[in-house]
Amino acid sequence: MRISEINIYPIKSLAGISVDSATIEDRGLAIDRRWMLVDAANNFITQREVPAMATVGLSVAEGSIRAAMNGDSIELPFEPGGDKTGRVKIWSSSVKAAFYDDTVNGWFSARLGVECSLVRMPDSSKRLVNPFYSVRKFQDTVSFADGYPFMLLGQASVDELNSRLSEPLPMNRFRPNFVVEGSEPFAEDTWKKIRIGETVFHVVKPCERCAITTVDQTKGEKAGPEPLKTLNTFRNRKGKLLFGQNLIAETAGGTVKIGDAIDVMEYK
Repeated sequence: MRISEINIYPIKSLAGISVDSATIEDRGLAIDRRWMLVDAANNFITQREVPAMATVGLSVAEGSIRAAMNGDSIELPFEPGGDKTGRVKIWSSSVKAAFYDDTVNGWFSARLGVECSLVRMPDSSKRLVNPFYSVRKFQDTVSFADGYPFMLLGQASVDELNSRLSEPLPMNRFRPNFVVEGSEPFAEDTWKKIRIGETVFHVVKPCERCAITTVDQTKGEKAGPEPLKTLNTFRNRKGKLLFGQNLIAETAGGTVKIGDAIDVMEYK
């Protein structure tokens, strides 16, 4: 088994970027979901409410992100500049964030058709993982990801799902950080601790699937009930549709590369 894809999503719920390697940090892959769009009440915005977010493409240069949509683009420095900060809400978490200026916020608001502001999670902000699933209680942290630092999905699991669909869906519907090649379908469900390259990961919780999986990531439109309709027939566990696994790294600082072997150290 090996890693066949590594994906980062610098701005939560916008298009992802496939990379050849990435640095492991406590709260996720480097620059993965360290930025987020919020509404006028400082609540997080995702493709659940604004499917068009999927069509905002991103690229990363040294110290900046370029966002592009419909032939127009804007350069975003990693650091917002200025001194505007405030607390933003993501699920049950309230996190201190740094806000970008009106030019940046106006660009996103105009293109997405919803009033919004771009924020960055500074290194000083600590958003804790649910302590029930954490490896180090009240110490493990996460970015603006829904709940956990890393998400892994087997290619064979997607292939098995697609064998049950009238039209197969691409991997980007599921927005994983790591894609595994060479495993059996749903083998990741049985793993408790794995090593990827030089880093040990704890497999802490299945990933609960939501309406974002029904958004066509190319068109930025909801495309019908799949894959949730089919997942409900064979991946429903107590009312939750589980597909993929959430991970927490044992240590930060390592690098994961495409082609890295996966060693299963413990099974559930």
